[in-house]
Amino acid sequence: MAYTINKTDGTVVATITDGTINTATSLTLFGKSYSGFGELLNENLVKLLENQSSTSAPTAPLKGELWFDATTNQLKVYDGSTFKPTGGAKSEATAPTSASAGDLWTDSDDDQLYVYTGSAWQLVGPVYTSGQTLSGWKIETLGSSGGNKVVSSMYAGNTRVCILSKETFTPSVTQTGFAEIKAGLTLNSTLGAVFDGSSSQASAIDVSGTTNTSGTVIAGGNFLRADAADTTTGALTVDTNDGVIIGDSQELTITVASNNVTVAQTSEDKNLSFTINDGGVTKTPLAFTGGTGAITLTGATAIAGDVTVTGNLTISGEFEKSGSEINVVNDAFLKLNTGNSEADAGIIVETSDTDDARIFYDVSENRWTAGENQSYSHLIRDTDAVADGNANKNSGFLRTTAAGLLTVTSMNLGAVGSDITSSTSDSSVAVPSTGQVVKSLKLWGGSTISDDSSNSIAGNRYVETSAPTSGQGSNGDLWFVREA
Repeated sequence: MAYTINKTDGTVVATITDGTINTATSLTLFGKSYSGFGELLNENLVKLLENQSSTSAPTAPLKGELWFDATTNQLKVYDGSTFKPTGGAKSEATAPTSASAGDLWTDSDDDQLYVYTGSAWQLVGPVYTSGQTLSGWKIETLGSSGGNKVVSSMYAGNTRVCILSKETFTPSVTQTGFAEIKAGLTLNSTLGAVFDGSSSQASAIDVSGTTNTSGTVIAGGNFLRADAADTTTGALTVDTNDGVIIGDSQELTITVASNNVTVAQTSEDKNLSFTINDGGVTKTPLAFTGGTGAITLTGATAIAGDVTVTGNLTISGEFEKSGSEINVVNDAFLKLNTGNSEADAGIIVETSDTDDARIFYDVSENRWTAGENQSYSHLIRDTDAVADGNANKNSGFLRTTAAGLLTVTSMNLGAVGSDITSSTSDSSVAVPSTGQVVKSLKLWGGSTISDDSSNSIAGNRYVETSAPTSGQGSNGDLWFVREA
């Protein structure tokens, strides 16, 4: 008679005929009168005792069957589709597969505990891996003179970065970087830690106060405004070559390039002026005209050093050179009266006279003229001098011809000298009268004898208004004709 083997719920597992065995399950089931059933029965009991301990799962498990996984050393139960751990966390380097909601897994590499949500492994803790060391919030109790204080410490890489406290206190045990803990968040002073980001308080600075709490904590009212007129009591440094830009259209700029400073009026054809307050009156001593590039200096101007003018220099007022120095002009010529209609022009030297002393070009005479006190005379030119004073009487100055000839009608000598003697006739510089000259000529040459008043003695030079008669004089004598 065959055996019908049923599960707990009545489902038939197998029907075994007499003398046969069935291996449709993890155990060996045998029929009536099967020879050797004792060994199979004992093996079945051993399998049940060790929960079929093996590195591989049973090949024909029934739902609810237990299996001890020899690889992971876990007891697992078959849920109808797969074997799952029966309890505790599974510890391994990688996440388990075929997990069920609520399963626990300990990451053996990072020392972190996970729980399976039914769709993914969710970290339970800690939030940092073993390699990252203590990082994140940690609740701690710190002693103080006022008793123990519960705080939250924020760690990063096993270093305490800040402490969150509800009150201000001084720890009784030294905490590195936290000599005093403030109500709120206190940063580790040894790290130079700062808050980085935006906050409503930082975005809208309270400028109502001007009292600084320390040299590094500055009241909002001590910051310069960018949206309104403001004042600073300290120096303002612009540490960039881009410099300073002023004006609603950025008309004025002060920039630097290669340590050279440029002040620029950037609006086309617009002026740049420098003004001062002179006794309550605004004056402009220096102005630059944008449309022409002209420079205007107003008021008394003192320039120390040399001045070079490469264009024209126009002076509508007076030119004054103070001091006793001589004005030196390197140019070969000075041109006066340029651009004007013809007019007398020259140089005036101030004297006590009405019109001072002048040397000027007289346009009406086309000559240079000089003099003082309105009394002037022409200056001699080479073309004005004449050689023939007889033919050009009262016409100007005399000069010799190319041959050295000078012609005059008469000459009066006011100087009177002594006789020209024979011993001094070649070196005397005296100016004698005409009579003395005649007397000297009568005694010139031949034997020196006394004059017989007849002018006919041999050896004398004949000086008379008429020619000598025959027999007068000797060979070599000279006759000088004098006017009657």
